[in-house]
Amino acid sequence: MQPFKTQAHIHSLEGGMDEVTVLSKDESKPQTTYIVDYKGTKCTAIFNCFTGSYYVDDIYGIIN
Repeated sequence: MQPFKTQAHIHSLEGGMDEVTVLSKDESKPQTTYIVDYKGTKCTAIFNCFTGSYYVDDIYGIIN
């Protein structure tokens, strides 16, 4: 998977949209998650196929 930029719903913005870079896909968990870069911080995200949007958890999903 090549990294790409897209708009996503951001947890700390209470669902507001901002640009993120989707880095990779993690299928090791029951729900497919994504690793994204949001303003220099790596976070987890999910993709909702019904809305066609990524949802980034930059509060509890930060990856150290």
